Amino acid sequence: MTAMLTVRPAGPGDASDICALLNAVDMIEIGRPETDLGTVEADLHHPDVDLATDSWLAFQGGRLVAYALVWSDAGPGRIDSDHYVLPGHREAARRLLELMEARAREMAAGAAARRLRLQLNVEPTLDLDLLTGRGYRTVRRYQVMTRRLSPAADLPPDLPVEGLALRHCAADEADRRRAHALVEQTFAAHFGHVERAYEPWLDHLAARELDWSLVWIASLPGAGDVAVLLTRDDRTSMGWLSHIGVREDLRGRGIGGFLLRHGFAVYAARGRDTVGLGVDTQNETGALALYEAHGMGLHYAVDSWELPLLHPEG
Repeated sequence: MTAMLTVRPAGPGDASDICALLNAVDMIEIGRPETDLGTVEADLHHPDVDLATDSWLAFQGGRLVAYALVWSDAGPGRIDSDHYVLPGHREAARRLLELMEARAREMAAGAAARRLRLQLNVEPTLDLDLLTGRGYRTVRRYQVMTRRLSPAADLPPDLPVEGLALRHCAADEADRRRAHALVEQTFAAHFGHVERAYEPWLDHLAARELDWSLVWIASLPGAGDVAVLLTRDDRTSMGWLSHIGVREDLRGRGIGGFLLRHGFAVYAARGRDTVGLGVDTQNETGALALYEAHGMGLHYAVDSWELPLLHPEG
């Protein structure tokens, strides 16, 4: 006899149970748990999420087996989502997809182009025919890349361009805003990039508690601020290089590689044995080749799936 499936919204008090579910999925998909409680708590407290309408927990016989969340901070018509399910719980997976899609249609109502986007491991616990059968299609692939670190080998790099200077953003709010502006400028042409003002950008990155001493701006005499490196050390499993951006007119001069090696050196000195980042495999700036050339390798890959949000009547 199959245990009864029950579904309810998530609440802030569910963070630990959700984190445990996500780490169980991590173990199956990538071989080790990599979800931190703080990440789950940040999602549940995101200002663009109303947990009563935008989140779902599915229980089978009292056991949490699936979790989903939708939010809209990427402009009119685009709804982003998370969906996690343990293997063998197909009905729970299908039910949360239905609820996500219905809510996404409400959230995107009135927009000219409406779509629901979902990122999943390339070998997910979710049965992919549930997606393809509902009209989802893959639109992009991303890689999470990692590299082992050594304090003896990962030393501060030489400057690639005379006069290049780095400053961190811990002391000056103006520099934090400048780092945001450089991210917006250098990532503007990237697939899926959404332009955000400073305050919404902080919320999107869960950056209210960011250690700004681990964010740097690079400048050149006569050229001003030319690049940004945004990193964070709040993950249990590794240091994280969130954004490496170089102004288009200064690319090809070794600045991106310098920032990458600077990140390696900083995190090696902090005692981290691994550093990671995410990259669009079709990034036109050559980022994937740059990271591979500096010893970074595939940890796991993620596909971005998209569903056109047609209303039920058409």
